[in-house]
Amino acid sequence: MNLEYSTEQTLLADSVERLQSQRRATDRRAIWAAYAELGLLALPFPEDMGGLAGGNVEAQIVMEAVGRHLADVPYIGCAVGPGAILGLCPETPRLRGLVAAIAEGSRTACLAHEEEHARYRLAHVETRAERTASGFVLNGKKTGIATIDGVDELIVSARLSGAAGDETGIALFLVPADLPGVRMRTFPAFDGTTLAIVGLSDVALPSDALLASDKGALAALDRAEAASLSAVCGEAVGILEAMLDETVAYLKTRQQFGGPIGRFQALQHRAAEMYVALEQARSMALLAAVSVDLPDREERWRMLAAAKVQINASLRFVGQQAVQLHGGIGVTEECRVGRCFKRTAMIERAFGDTFHHLAVLDRLGGLEGRLPRTAPAQANGRAA
Repeated sequence: MNLEYSTEQTLLADSVERLQSQRRATDRRAIWAAYAELGLLALPFPEDMGGLAGGNVEAQIVMEAVGRHLADVPYIGCAVGPGAILGLCPETPRLRGLVAAIAEGSRTACLAHEEEHARYRLAHVETRAERTASGFVLNGKKTGIATIDGVDELIVSARLSGAAGDETGIALFLVPADLPGVRMRTFPAFDGTTLAIVGLSDVALPSDALLASDKGALAALDRAEAASLSAVCGEAVGILEAMLDETVAYLKTRQQFGGPIGRFQALQHRAAEMYVALEQARSMALLAAVSVDLPDREERWRMLAAAKVQINASLRFVGQQAVQLHGGIGVTEECRVGRCFKRTAMIERAFGDTFHHLAVLDRLGGLEGRLPRTAPAQANGRAA
C-alpha cells in the first residue's frame, strides 16, 4: 500500500492550507464561499450527482487544515455527512439540483440525527414521522448539530415505526429549515464552535421529501457516521500538530535559569513522546480513512473503533503535556494551546468516546475479531 499522498492530494493539501492561512476572519459564510470556490464543497459528493467524488483521505486532508488553524467551519456536518447520505439515496431531479447548489455554495444542508438520549447509538431515533394523505408530519428534537448560520436544508432522521433503538422503521427526510414548525437555536459550544438544537413540531412534508427508509436509511446513516468519524480523526491530527509545534516553539524561546528551557533533557523527552503520540494518531487516522469503504460492517467498525481509541488517547496525552509545559498560560484564551485543548475535549466525545469504542471492540471480538464476544454485535457495529 502506498502511504504517500498522490500529486493531486498534495496539491489539495497545499491549497486548503493556504486558504486557511489567509482566512482568519470570524465570518463563517465568507470562509464557506471560499470553500465552494475551491471545490471543497463538491468533494464529498459522487460524480454522477455533480460532485468531485473525493475520498475519505481527501476529507481528512481538508480537516487537518481545519484542525491546525482551529477554524470554526462545519465541514463534517454540512459537507462530509450530507455527501455520504445523499450519495446513497436514490437520485431525483430535486436531489441533483440540491447537490449542485451545495457544491457552488448557494445552498447549505446539514445532517440532523443526534438526539438527547442516544448515547452514540446510531439506531436510537425518537423523532416520529407520521404518514398523511399528502406526505408526512414530523415531530421531535435533534441536538448537537454542527451547522452553519442560515442553513437551508436539514437531513432529518425520523421513525416511521418501531421503538427507539430498533434498526427497522427509520427514515431520512429532506426538510427545508424555513418550514413552519421548524425551530432552530444555535449556541456556542465549550470549545467555541457553533452547534444547534432543532425542534420539529407538526412539520408537514410532501411525499418526495422522503430520501430513504428502513435498511436504506440505516445504511446511509452508518456510512455518514463512518465518514464523519474518519474526518474528525483528520481534524485531530491537525490539532495535535498545532499543539506540538506551539510547545516546541515555546520550549525554544521561554527563558529560565539562564537559557531556554528546551535545553533540559527531561523536557526534550516529553516533547519526543508528544511526537510519538502524534505519529500514532496519524497512522490510525489513515487506517480509519481506508476502512470506511470496507464492505464488511463489523470489520469496518472494528477498525474505526480502534482508530478512535488511539486518537482519543493521543489527544489527551499531547493536550495535557502541552498545557503543562506551557505552565499556567497554557489554559488561557490568549494562548493557542489552551484553545486547542478545549477542542480536543470535544473531539474525544465526537462520534463516540473512548469507553464507547472500547465497548464496540469488545463486542466485535477485539481488534482482530478473535476474542470471545460479550454480546452479539449489531449489524452496524454500534451499540443498540
